[in-house]
Amino acid sequence: MGIAWADPSKRHGICYFSLTALVMGGQQGDEMSINKSRLYIPALGGLYESLWDIVWLLLRLAAGLIVVPHGMQKLFGMFGGGGLTGTAAFFDKIGYSPGSVVAPVVGSVEFFGGLLVAIGLFTRPAAALLVIHFLFVTHFHLARGFFNPGIEFPLLWLTVFIFFMIRGGGPLSVDSRMSKEF
Repeated sequence: MGIAWADPSKRHGICYFSLTALVMGGQQGDEMSINKSRLYIPALGGLYESLWDIVWLLLRLAAGLIVVPHGMQKLFGMFGGGGLTGTAAFFDKIGYSPGSVVAPVVGSVEFFGGLLVAIGLFTRPAAALLVIHFLFVTHFHLARGFFNPGIEFPLLWLTVFIFFMIRGGGPLSVDSRMSKEF
């Protein structure tokens, strides 16, 4: 359990660790399969399996749509944000120069990347950009410690976007309806 021998024709006979198989007792892929014998209440296994796609969708929508307003603050000055001018001055002040370049890039990653993740279109590349972004955000907050406003939330968002970077948009995404995805 947890160790699987790869198909030699696909993975060159390399043994790899399957976290999905270890946690869920099932196969890797978009379909969730629960090992019901591991559950305290095995009857809930079917419920967990039936809700997997919905939960994936809810997490993707929440993650993407929560990041979008941060981009709107930076790009358009909405929700009390500084707009491009104020955000550029802030980035110059903290050492990310030139702020006039960094501000629109960061605002665009948050705004457009968040929208793409939310709808599940080009989810992996959008999430990859957000992973890079949240590495910088985490580094910025590192000096403040873990709490108030430390690295706890940037680490959470970083982890969420790593999930989407690796797993993609899920079965209820635009990506899944296209003939190919990243």
